[in-house]
Amino acid sequence: MEQTLKIYVYREGEKPIFHQPVLDGIYASEGWFMKQLEENKHFVTTNANKAHLFYLPFSSRMLEETLYVPDSHSRKNLVQYLSRYLETITTKYRFWNRTGGADHFLVACHDWAPSETSRIMKHCIRALCNTDAKAGFQFGKDVSLPETYVRYAKNPLKNLGGKPPSQRRILAFFAGKMHGYLRPILLNYWENKDPDMKISGKLQETNGKMKYIQYMKSSKYCISAKGYEPYTPRVVEAIFYECVPVIISDNYVPPFFETLNWESFSVFVLEKDIPNLKNILMSISEERYVEMQERVRQVQKHFLWHSKTMKYDVFHMILHSIWYTRVFQID
Repeated sequence: MEQTLKIYVYREGEKPIFHQPVLDGIYASEGWFMKQLEENKHFVTTNANKAHLFYLPFSSRMLEETLYVPDSHSRKNLVQYLSRYLETITTKYRFWNRTGGADHFLVACHDWAPSETSRIMKHCIRALCNTDAKAGFQFGKDVSLPETYVRYAKNPLKNLGGKPPSQRRILAFFAGKMHGYLRPILLNYWENKDPDMKISGKLQETNGKMKYIQYMKSSKYCISAKGYEPYTPRVVEAIFYECVPVIISDNYVPPFFETLNWESFSVFVLEKDIPNLKNILMSISEERYVEMQERVRQVQKHFLWHSKTMKYDVFHMILHSIWYTRVFQID
């Protein structure tokens, strides 16, 4: 990939939906990818005839913020906007029609992106945060995009890491809003039920963020329980703070699954097994836990954004997943 891949970035599209990356918030991955690809001189080519892949540079977050009519419960105008954009590039260029868009890709983190693109961009490679194996994610074509906050844009590596395994006194930690049906079940079984299990709703605002981070840095296992959708930024946050992720989300497709062996550094617990959560974690030997925690530290580099891209970072991992998927389709 490093030696051969060339990408053409369409110049068409008006800001703020196109070409205006948003670098903060829960959907930061799509913005950081856009920013770093459009600045890239190694992979990007200005000669479309030399491109292996074509990038559709829109922000699903800004699409929603700019065009969605509150309480309308309709995304029709959002889909129409993207349809008109496709009409522009298919009229101006010949590349989409060669493959029906199979060599084009999008990177979108908003919850609605899978449905908004499901028909008009159905042949595209879609890098999505919302990866539900039973709700439209297509193995062999779609790519799982990590949902991640970037807390410090000027210094994305600030405040990483955590305590060594011997100093992590909390067995398992979770705190968050009660989105969806699963988290109330988790709290019903475990909130204030066991001193080893720090399970609660959202922490109080006063120093809430720092307490949250310190809990992650001090826990052996950090629970990522699905909210309204299967994905949550807690998976990547756990990796940031070197806490072994415990994923409770039956249909979640983890990022870079075609490259990383997730079972070597995380624990998958079925939703129905929440009542048995502590027993499951206690059954993991200390030796096995230490191995997993070390592997979390080893894979951490694959989930980090840098002010300038570095080999094997999250930017390169996303590109690799997209490239791998395209090669797989051709084969």
